[in-house]
Amino acid sequence: MTWQGKRMPDAKHDSAHLTETALTAGQREMLADAIDGLSRTDKSLPSKYFYDEEGSRLFDEITRLEEYYLTRTEESIMRRCGREIANALGPEVLLIEYGSGSSAKTRILLDRMQKMAGYVPVDISGEYLIKAAEQLRREFPHIPVLPVIADFTKPFNVPEPPGARRRHVIYFPGSTIGNFTPDDACGVLRQMAELCGPQGGILVGVDLLKPGSILHDAYNDSKGVTARFNLNLLARLNRELGCDFDLGSFRHRAFFNGEESRVEMELVSQREQQVRLNGCQVSFRAGEPLLTEYSHKYTDESFSKLAAGAGFVSRCVWTDPDSLFSVRYLEPAGQPGRIG
Repeated sequence: MTWQGKRMPDAKHDSAHLTETALTAGQREMLADAIDGLSRTDKSLPSKYFYDEEGSRLFDEITRLEEYYLTRTEESIMRRCGREIANALGPEVLLIEYGSGSSAKTRILLDRMQKMAGYVPVDISGEYLIKAAEQLRREFPHIPVLPVIADFTKPFNVPEPPGARRRHVIYFPGSTIGNFTPDDACGVLRQMAELCGPQGGILVGVDLLKPGSILHDAYNDSKGVTARFNLNLLARLNRELGCDFDLGSFRHRAFFNGEESRVEMELVSQREQQVRLNGCQVSFRAGEPLLTEYSHKYTDESFSKLAAGAGFVSRCVWTDPDSLFSVRYLEPAGQPGRIG
């Protein structure tokens, strides 16, 4: 994910120190992304780094909060419409899930799918993914489970299932598509189009535009779990990159930006401070925000326009009675409709 902004002209950078530091490939990429984002006038960090093992655990806790309507609403749609959704996808599908996490909602779908070719959960959090895949193999012994540790925004290899497959369908549940700016979301959908091919499809969760009070409560829960989830991003940089963020000196903030139709989540510096980032020193002003996540909200019309820009048409849309959330099945625009 690319955040927009300008570089700070006075950022200090010790390239020799960076070269000598023993880091894994993933940590080197995280370090480069952190330096890039924190060197900008409008500081930011990519939200994909929320999801180490602790971050994934905290997010699972968020999904069970009373204020967080998204997960339970999407699960209710999957339970009520799961058979219809499975019929839309068809038999002998290789289901590829982006950002699978614990695959909780996927279980509802797997229970209803016909003779699957296999299930490919893709996640950046390796340890969490492997544990989830092992559990799924026990629960669904008839479905080949083929996990892939990868950043789904970049090309990755899809494992070959042991049996016949008719088509690829990408499953992108939750509201993760909303974490991208509309331009970047269109790019993600185009990348999906390459992976699923002209005969494939995409099943995607889309959070719908709703009153700001509901959104505020969902991202500022009374138990402070979302705040801990947000701060864990800095804790991860401390753990893996040897940074020295003082977590007590940053405060979680989330608000709805109506003009951009998105929730913006930040960590706000509570004092003037400097943070060590490997060979760099990053300065924060008191009250300065560090952007950690966007969560765009769509109307039916605005998301259909976005999908069309990536070459997709909505074949089916399922939603809840209160129109809080939607699950949409997309196919390439040139593909004959599979659904009556």
